[in-house]
Amino acid sequence: MSKIHEAFENKKAFIAFLTGGDPDFETSVNLIKEAAKAGADLIEIGIPFSDPIAEGPVIQEANIRALSGGMTTDRIFDLVKEVRKDVTVPLVFLTYLNPVYHYGPEKFFRSCKDTGINGIIIPDMPFEEKGEILESAKKYGVELISLIAPTSDERIKMIAREAEGFIYVVSSLGVTGVRSEIKTDLKSIVESIREVTRIPTAIGFGISTPEQAEKMAKTADGVIVGSAMVKIVAKYGKDAAPYLYDYVKSMKEAVSSQ
Repeated sequence: MSKIHEAFENKKAFIAFLTGGDPDFETSVNLIKEAAKAGADLIEIGIPFSDPIAEGPVIQEANIRALSGGMTTDRIFDLVKEVRKDVTVPLVFLTYLNPVYHYGPEKFFRSCKDTGINGIIIPDMPFEEKGEILESAKKYGVELISLIAPTSDERIKMIAREAEGFIYVVSSLGVTGVRSEIKTDLKSIVESIREVTRIPTAIGFGISTPEQAEKMAKTADGVIVGSAMVKIVAKYGKDAAPYLYDYVKSMKEAVSSQ
């Protein structure tokens, strides 16, 4: 069983997202640790990037704060090393192709292995082009997590058959961000996936309240929350830890009720 699968073993998983280095290096390390203490089963760490095309304003602004504070890809790996001193849950990077290529895929994935990164999500990488980095990722034991969007339709099973780690089911069209209502027929998407694979599914994009999390956990194996957490960081900055802890705890409890 892969490290990522541990997040879903015998339970519904709550997956937390935070931008690495937001609002600064030290606070970011502490917030990731706090999310794990509060019950996050897996944590996605966003690598700050100047053109995060899948992100809404909340995460875009977090990227700007982190980059302005001097975050680089090298510093992100330093951050993961610090986090790994206390955090044992699976850690996954969310990034774009440009930072991986700029760093060099071989060096990038070797550093992932050395620091304890278990998987990677790359929103701007088409399924058909994943072979370009898959070899390096596999060489260093980093699982490439596939995204399946509402528009995927006939491609759902094709993507699901080759998936590893978990499948990120995108709840809505558009960029990340809090949504008051999610109307996509996610149940049918998850059913299509389960026809061809036993890889866990997790729903993300737009989930912010315990009620939404509980509802999504009835359909999928896990729930992903990003923008709502990053908003807490934006609001409280260096003092965000207790607020983030309480939020993650409430979301984990909602997911676990299923």
